[in-house]
Amino acid sequence: MVKRTRLDDSDCPVARSVDAIGDWWSLLIVRDAFDGSRRFGEFQRSLGVAKNILAARLRELVAGGILDMVPAADGGAHQEYVLTAKGRDLFPVIVALRQWGEGHFFDPGEPHSEMIDLCHGRTPRALEVYAADGRRLGPDDITVRKVERPDASAALA
Repeated sequence: MVKRTRLDDSDCPVARSVDAIGDWWSLLIVRDAFDGSRRFGEFQRSLGVAKNILAARLRELVAGGILDMVPAADGGAHQEYVLTAKGRDLFPVIVALRQWGEGHFFDPGEPHSEMIDLCHGRTPRALEVYAADGRRLGPDDITVRKVERPDASAALA
């Protein structure tokens, strides 16, 4: 089996985030947790994933602080999975992926699940990124400042 490359010490926040999530099964587990799934069986029925893969992904999400295991709400002997604060902070990521998917992977009028604002009964407006001064930002409006590493040869001089 090929060993997975770890990115948890990368200088890039995107790389560390991808490392924490792991794979697409993990994102779908988080999506289902936002939709109310809490028990292993609920995740398994929704996703149709093999039990061993689901168990491994749930363990990784718990170890990463994205999900927590708590006693069952009904007082039963089993445990349930709930989003931690760190996990709940993934909400805009899930919304952004959903909106991107709606815009690029469905034909006009093609039915798909919808996210509905409980207060107003409508779909939320598209997420946007804004500067500190309120300007809307796009990809051409930003740059990424890379971490400068000391030159190893300069340290030897």
